[in-house]
Amino acid sequence: MDVGFIGLGNMGFPMAARLIEAGHPLVVFDTRPDIVAKAVALGAQAGTSPRDIADRAETVLASLPSVQASRDVATGPDGVIKGQRVRRFVDLSTVGSTAAQEIQGRLSARDIAMLDSPVSGGVGGATRGALALMVSGPRDEFEVVEPILANLGTPFFVDTKPGAGQTMKLVNNLLAATALATTCEVVVMGVKAGLDPSVMIDVINAGSGATNASRDKFPKSILPRTFDYGFATGLMVKDVRLYLEEATSLGLPTEMAAAVGRVWELVMNEEGPDSDFTCAIKPLEAAAGVIVDGRPTS
Repeated sequence: MDVGFIGLGNMGFPMAARLIEAGHPLVVFDTRPDIVAKAVALGAQAGTSPRDIADRAETVLASLPSVQASRDVATGPDGVIKGQRVRRFVDLSTVGSTAAQEIQGRLSARDIAMLDSPVSGGVGGATRGALALMVSGPRDEFEVVEPILANLGTPFFVDTKPGAGQTMKLVNNLLAATALATTCEVVVMGVKAGLDPSVMIDVINAGSGATNASRDKFPKSILPRTFDYGFATGLMVKDVRLYLEEATSLGLPTEMAAAVGRVWELVMNEEGPDSDFTCAIKPLEAAAGVIVDGRPTS
């Protein structure tokens, strides 16, 4: 099956590379010619616009950094909606259920099926093909694309309701945002009290406080102070904001989420939206006057 792929960022490029490696004829588009050239070197064909991709492939996947980018790519003047060959659009981005439903409605009017399929697992998961893909939309269209998505990780069919996959992703990412922010806070507290941060993480991971943040993000990016996990602070802030918007629209309490949101807004203000989200520990370190350094001493 010919497949189009739009958006070759930190997540999109390794996903596209896996599809090429799996033997799918892939036509790609990104606004950065140098990134497109790298995909072409792996065996992809270059497209000139989202519309061009949708003229050349029945199935178009997109991995994009913002809600507006997804809208523009899917339904803009030169978007997928204008393509002559496309039959289905799979949005791997995190845009929230409201935007997903809006895009689905506009594509449906042109007989283009949409599956929203946000992913979780980070750059490492995208590279290894170990992502969790949270898919919602027409069940028959999911069955068509499931073999493609299986190259990227494990597809979970959430619901036929448009936007349900987005809701699932926001739930997941609010938990991830909370775990990282809280783990940063408690480790800084321990270091301020005189504890060794590496010993703290070992104990936490052997006990009931273990999370993905302590098992993965701290050992890989925070303790060695590389801050290179591969997910931008601005993207985490976007996801938390989307969660708060959706929960508020449902009339739900958001005391915990709002507190987490304030932490991440502070991180973005102090470290910048392009910083790695493991930099969440830095404002806490500055406030405490300590450094969480797990590098071996010579």
